[in-house]
Amino acid sequence: MKKIFFTTAVLLSGMLSYAQFTYNYLKAADQYYSKEDYNSAAQYYEKYLGTRNKTVKPDTYKPYAAVSVVKNKTVKVSSEQLAVYKLAESYRNLHNYQKAAPYYETVLEMDKAGFPMAAYYYAVSLRALGKYEDAAKAFHNFVESYTGNDRFTAAANRELQNLEFITGQLSRRDLQLYEVRKAPAALNTTGASYAPLWSNGGTLIFTSTRPDSSFQKNHTYINRLYTADYADGQTSNIRLFNLDQPEALHQGAASLSPDGQLLFLTRWHIDHGRKISAIYLARKNGDNWSQPVLMDTLVNTVGSNTQQPYVLPDGRTLLYASDGAGGYGGFDLWYATLDETGKPLQKANLGNVINTAGNEQAPFYHAATGTLVFSNDSRTGMGGYDFFSSKGSIGNWKTPVNMGYPVNSVKDDIYFASRSNNKNILDEVLLGTDRAAECCLELFFVHKNRPAKQLSGMVVSCDNNTPLADAEVNIIDTVNNKIVFTHRTAADGTYAFTVDEFSPLKAVANANGYTTNTQRIDVPLNEDTAAITAPVLCLVKDVIPPAPVILENVYYDFNKATLREGSFAALDKLAQLLTEHPDMAIELSAHTDSKGKAALNQRLSEARAKSCVEYLVSKGIDRSRLTYIGYGATQPVAPNTLEDGSDNPEGRQKNRRTAFTILKK
Repeated sequence: MKKIFFTTAVLLSGMLSYAQFTYNYLKAADQYYSKEDYNSAAQYYEKYLGTRNKTVKPDTYKPYAAVSVVKNKTVKVSSEQLAVYKLAESYRNLHNYQKAAPYYETVLEMDKAGFPMAAYYYAVSLRALGKYEDAAKAFHNFVESYTGNDRFTAAANRELQNLEFITGQLSRRDLQLYEVRKAPAALNTTGASYAPLWSNGGTLIFTSTRPDSSFQKNHTYINRLYTADYADGQTSNIRLFNLDQPEALHQGAASLSPDGQLLFLTRWHIDHGRKISAIYLARKNGDNWSQPVLMDTLVNTVGSNTQQPYVLPDGRTLLYASDGAGGYGGFDLWYATLDETGKPLQKANLGNVINTAGNEQAPFYHAATGTLVFSNDSRTGMGGYDFFSSKGSIGNWKTPVNMGYPVNSVKDDIYFASRSNNKNILDEVLLGTDRAAECCLELFFVHKNRPAKQLSGMVVSCDNNTPLADAEVNIIDTVNNKIVFTHRTAADGTYAFTVDEFSPLKAVANANGYTTNTQRIDVPLNEDTAAITAPVLCLVKDVIPPAPVILENVYYDFNKATLREGSFAALDKLAQLLTEHPDMAIELSAHTDSKGKAALNQRLSEARAKSCVEYLVSKGIDRSRLTYIGYGATQPVAPNTLEDGSDNPEGRQKNRRTAFTILKK
């Protein structure tokens, strides 16, 4: 009997001991989960479920020392079903959808009604894993079975729209223009690497949770600022950014003023399971930085989170994300105007063109194209956080446009930094994304090749829209006022050419027998537009006068052929007409009144006509296109004397004239 009792007692003791460490695993998991330490929570839920399923031996794990076991005191813990759900949630919050999906599926098999959100997040996980058909079915199932009428119903319908968007993006014809590659392994080591910032000197600043033995505690999972040398797509000499980085605070996204003297920095910590973030300001001091100082409450509103600063090129405007009052929901993008010391003077929300009821985060501004880039999690896109772009400036933003695949992925894409100083915003980009990671954001390089732009147009006759062949077309860059292209139209009146980038242009066309005309060519709103067609340019037919055209205001010295300065304006207009019509030929004629001898008037009129020809030649007109003749007083257009024989000054003035006749178009 004693032996049996002893054996039973040992067995009961073992069972109690087994139950105790199983309970301890679950209690530790719940404690970490409540503190949003999802990595630790996942480990302990796995241990707990392993013991429950008897897939691991009880003695292969020991609770973390940080988890204390109080004897004779029981803390209420999760049920087994809830533990599975929290494990799925932990992996989802770690962006490890590969592990999250099967646990959500297990929850649905165990108790679908008790965990209605498991169906939604299961669908999200499938979408993140690229299983688009399965994800669509899962979202449809959720919408049909979910009885709530809240943000999750709207989110599921949006996800279905996202799946349609994804399908369209993956079938685009221009995907071969993109180059996407993971940044070197030195940047993407253990832990997260994100929030890239290009400094004025070309070095790279970024945030990372990589293990760092230079810290006495918390070697891992603490966000710190690092810097690296960068050249030709390669990084080297990665080291801690030269700033005081206390172990009690996480360092987040940062931004430098244009002169490199001010550093705006996100710092945050966890308080009772909640992330508390604010923006700090440090000043350059030689090769070092001053102790970061919390910016005042105009930016860091009490009771709200403020993060992800970005200084615009003017150095006086700070963009940032905040969940403070006065927004449209979640995190909104705001801006503050600064004085020369970096002190905020006033702030305002960027408005409902940019902000939504979801979250807008991580602003970036590309000066060369006037484009705001930010991440959003509630507009139609690839899923999770996507990059969106909006043209404009403070107070005048265009509707944001999804930047599409492969800039965006089906996971979270957040933190965008372009080095481009040209019209190609995707010339050289570093971005933060977890597209290829199980848990954390990593840095990826993105480049988009930009083929030459195609521009075409047509020249026609205005009277009947007949295409004009062999018309000369000059394309003028109106910004720099220079000709960038010259061409003659084809038989169908068309012309075409390529340019590296579109800019404001003007087409100037002329054709034999037609008056020169111009046409403005505007820059397309979408800078990725590959080809544009200029408006049709029509030319009006020249009207050739049937009779000589009198040149008004052409004067000569008295009784001489020398042109007076007052004649130049009229002759310059004639020179311009001849320049615009290079095939035109004319005859210059001069006339006198009846005073004087006929022979003298004849010689004088010829000399005066010749003077006009010489002036036109001096202006670049080919002499072969010009002839001259003097008519003396033989072709009066008015009487030189009145009927009573008295002098007629007005008539004589009309007879003293210079004219031209068009001989050839």
